[in-house]
Amino acid sequence: MPIQLTKFDYLDLCYGYKWEITDINKLAHLIAKIALGQHRHAKKIIEGSSSNIKYKPPLGNAIDLLTVPENSDPWHRDGWLFQAISWIVANKIYQDSLILYPHMIHADKGFDGLHITIKDKKITEITIYEDKATKNPRKTIKDLVWPEFQEFEQGSRDNVLLAEITPLLEGQRDLDIDEAIASIIWSDLRHYRVSITIGDTHNKEAYHKNLFDGYEDITKEHIKRKAETIYIQDLRESMKDLADKVIEEINKIV
Repeated sequence: MPIQLTKFDYLDLCYGYKWEITDINKLAHLIAKIALGQHRHAKKIIEGSSSNIKYKPPLGNAIDLLTVPENSDPWHRDGWLFQAISWIVANKIYQDSLILYPHMIHADKGFDGLHITIKDKKITEITIYEDKATKNPRKTIKDLVWPEFQEFEQGSRDNVLLAEITPLLEGQRDLDIDEAIASIIWSDLRHYRVSITIGDTHNKEAYHKNLFDGYEDITKEHIKRKAETIYIQDLRESMKDLADKVIEEINKIV
């Protein structure tokens, strides 16, 4: 696992992990697999299991995901990279859950991510992700993430939620899909996970917790408020370096 995970728990607010990249080359290799659509292979690597996958898929638009068009800002590229990192971390933490694959198109308007936990043939949790690569983490959480979570908590986007999770459930032969969908609508199963880049200020212990002020207003249950952070000193330059390494890995694979 190329990312070290350190737990934290603010008992009155939220809990989760701080991420630290410990092997950027291995991380780039995993993201290259994702960019090429080899999610299953990437997942096996994350889980530490062996794989006999030998295929070399066509390059397609994989490199486009890592490239910033001329005269454009890098936000979409960096956002996609961060979603890929978030997916890698999620597969390490929630190995027994169904996890939505990262989008393969920049600026896709669907979820940043989600996972579904099933126990005893019943859905026990649906966690909705917001993944943000930003230089302004507190403002982003307050102005963008909390309003999104609030809409889901109020049920005003149930149609969008169902459209995303139904394909994940279709392959579960031991699950009554219709009953499961009904339980999603009528039961209180929604959990939330905000993952965000932080700089020097919020990397300090005294300010890290403050980043998530207001989370308790989304849902009153502590267990439903997940949070993840990664400290990146120079966000845009670091993402560019990572993108370059991923492109190198893609060219090796194909």
